Amino acid sequence: MIKYDPHIWRSTFFALRGSMVYAIAIRSLWVTLGAAALTGVHHYLFPVSMPNTTNVHGIVSTALGLLLVFRTNASYDRWWEGRKIWGAIVNTCRNMGRAAVVHLSDTPERRDAVLRLVRAFPPAATHLLRNKQWHAPELFSEADSKRGLARSHPPLAIATALSEQFKQAHREKQLSDIVFTSLDADCHLLVDHIGACERIHKTPIPFAYVVHLRRALVIYCGTLPLALLGTLGWWSLLAVYLVSYILFGIEEIGVEIEDPFGDDENDLPLEQISETIDRNVRGFEEKP
Repeated sequence: MIKYDPHIWRSTFFALRGSMVYAIAIRSLWVTLGAAALTGVHHYLFPVSMPNTTNVHGIVSTALGLLLVFRTNASYDRWWEGRKIWGAIVNTCRNMGRAAVVHLSDTPERRDAVLRLVRAFPPAATHLLRNKQWHAPELFSEADSKRGLARSHPPLAIATALSEQFKQAHREKQLSDIVFTSLDADCHLLVDHIGACERIHKTPIPFAYVVHLRRALVIYCGTLPLALLGTLGWWSLLAVYLVSYILFGIEEIGVEIEDPFGDDENDLPLEQISETIDRNVRGFEEKP
């Protein structure tokens, strides 16, 4: 994710990185070339412009605007929900690290094992959401390795290993019933959090909606000269390019933030969040 100062206009107005300007400009250029062909037909073959009384672009623009607003809002809701989920992961990992240091202080080996598992959860979740392999066999028990859970779903394997550590500590009377229940509930929360992320990651905006919106954008922008030729002439091509750049840009923003867990420039900074968790949990391991 790109960091910027919203109060400084020049840092955003002239920015290229993260603006998707190249993809948007190329698509607008193709639509403008189609509009140029239509303009050429109007000037050199036969008139194709529509009189103002039959101009349907003003009517269609309202429906198109509503479609774009819904598309962008839906994508931003997914982006912001993803950020809230990872904020919850941060808090849950901190709480588990804090509880391990306080309640497992008499068994340093088990405490350190819990802290290692907590630190491993964020990078394991990051790799899973980005469809990348992640494996750390030293973190898991032999039972987990045999089940293959450590390879097929590392975050779930880590939550399972944490539950096993707390269960053993409870059996050995190191954890009270209340503390054990609370820590196991934190493991439950970690599983819920990664499941919510997978729901966003694996469920894109419905295909029919995306197809219809993109077709409507191309048709609207490509036929825009029909409504402008009578008054603007060849200058209508400039209007087509500017309008298509704005509309295609709005649509592309929705595409960019629809899945916030990737490694695009506008996606969530999962590495930085993971490093924050790692740094916080490592702080519990430091000796005074």
